[in-house]
Amino acid sequence: MIHTVWPYLAVMLLVAGLFPAMERRFGWRVFNVLPPIVLTYLLVTALAVVGLWQINDEIRATQSMLVGHMVPALLFLLMINCDLRAIFALGPRVLGVFACTSVSLFIAFIATYLLYKRWLPGDAWHPLAALSGSWVGGTANMIAVKQGIGMSDQHLAMSLLTDALCYSMWVVVLFAVARLAPAFNRFTRARSSGDLQVAEAKTTGPTTPDAVLLWLGMALLASALAAWVADYLPASGMVSPATWTILLATGAGLVVAHTPLARFPGAGTISSAMLISVVAVLASQSNFHGIGAAPLYLLCGVTIIALHAVLLVGFARLFHFDLYLCGISSLAHIGGVAATPILAASYSRALVPVGILLALLGYILGTGFGLLVASVMSALAGP
Repeated sequence: MIHTVWPYLAVMLLVAGLFPAMERRFGWRVFNVLPPIVLTYLLVTALAVVGLWQINDEIRATQSMLVGHMVPALLFLLMINCDLRAIFALGPRVLGVFACTSVSLFIAFIATYLLYKRWLPGDAWHPLAALSGSWVGGTANMIAVKQGIGMSDQHLAMSLLTDALCYSMWVVVLFAVARLAPAFNRFTRARSSGDLQVAEAKTTGPTTPDAVLLWLGMALLASALAAWVADYLPASGMVSPATWTILLATGAGLVVAHTPLARFPGAGTISSAMLISVVAVLASQSNFHGIGAAPLYLLCGVTIIALHAVLLVGFARLFHFDLYLCGISSLAHIGGVAATPILAASYSRALVPVGILLALLGYILGTGFGLLVASVMSALAGP
């Protein structure tokens, strides 16, 4: 059994790198259903349950410090490649379908909570609030919402499991409906967006050692400064200093994204590594207590996606959106930047940059969206 910090950290880093390395080396199909980040969470959770390390004061303090500083630093790095000017240049039609997708998901989350409220007492709404952050942005936004609302680590397991399984189901549906585009577009009286053209997202060179050091230093400095400023801002039941820290770090990343510093390569690579490391640390605090609630959260996830789909079709009919843009916007929310370009390419190669930019916009808005959903659910839950 591990009793000290350094062996514990070694195990966290080894497990965090294991599944991404296997995906890169072998490309097994299992990673299409259970991505490396979910497999990492499950493996670390299993190691925690069998007692590979002891949760003593030293390790517990390390876990708290790592999560508290790494999450804001992670969000800072994720914002670096988000070009707001390129996103707004997409035009009102593309941004309109994105806004309608966000509204449909907000309504779906709140309606689903009201539908299943009697089976979600106390703080059992927390996994849905965290999931809402992920289903606009990504896993990093889920973790940020978790930190902002003080969600327990065992509830995080419910969010991750629901996210992985429902997302996989929805991806299959979105790929399968592509052949229905002509009929859908006739129904919504929309023209196909397959000929839409936007500038390609900027690319960077290879990640160099100096870039790694610079980005890590800037990210940790942004995290520390955000935490310092947050102590001077007003706090409430839902907006804690941790929430302010997350929002300030996100804003700092967006500012840096529009400066010459953004031309340094490596921010995306470092943020990917940091994200899966944070998930590993969070999983190391978990156990299987409450896993019996998983079917209920899976049912909630399916209900949310079904309501979202119905509402988005209604918006498409009202505003004349075509199937391609609806599908890409939906997956940009629920699937993120990794999966959306693949779906966009299957529709039309001209839409790949659109998918990337909309997914990046989701990363920007995901944390705020999740905190808004959490605020509404908290009010509905009552004292």
